[in-house]
Amino acid sequence: MNDYAGRCGSCAAYTRVHEDPARGRVGECALEVYPPPVKATATCARYRAKGAPPPPPPPRAAGQPRGSGGRPRPTGAPPPERRAGAAPQPFRPPLPREIDIDMDIDEFRRVLREVLSEELGVGRAEMGGRWEGGEIVLRPGKEGTAEKRIPLDVFFHKIVMMRDKLRVLEQKINAHEGLSDAEKVQLQAYITGCYGTLTTFNVLFARREDGFAGSGRDD
Repeated sequence: MNDYAGRCGSCAAYTRVHEDPARGRVGECALEVYPPPVKATATCARYRAKGAPPPPPPPRAAGQPRGSGGRPRPTGAPPPERRAGAAPQPFRPPLPREIDIDMDIDEFRRVLREVLSEELGVGRAEMGGRWEGGEIVLRPGKEGTAEKRIPLDVFFHKIVMMRDKLRVLEQKINAHEGLSDAEKVQLQAYITGCYGTLTTFNVLFARREDGFAGSGRDD
């Protein structure tokens, strides 16, 4: 990681890292500063090292509570729920301290989706360029019956959905507290067998690491 100090390769927003035969180490920027693939040696002004604390929040005026929109309560004025004749307010637990990060809400949502995708093993997958516009033709052996054509992008989407659901199932089995280790191993073997059967469709994926990995390949 020292080779990428101050560069994208060690940035907290650098995800889906893999080795490209032509470009070397590449990945994607969760903040979408650059379009993918992004070289690990690239730099930008929004760099933040992995594990680094966020910058401190901007100072507030004296007496200004969080979320007051810049309007401090007059000194000595009781809170609304203590004023004479005011109805008692229901108890609300204190809000967590906000994290001041240099991104708007849309960027935060993109980063959150990326984190959840990485944790669950799901996310976007690109189809190989040579398959774009193609289709699968199912030609029956019985004469006089019509063949069926399926666009490859539709078929590929279904394959990716199956892959993602298997990965989520794998995560749930690993985290299940009611299963013994032996039962988890047995169920994992079935899932690995499914992966191995579906490796036939790895040829459709643009990136090899996005496809299925059976027992014959290292995870």
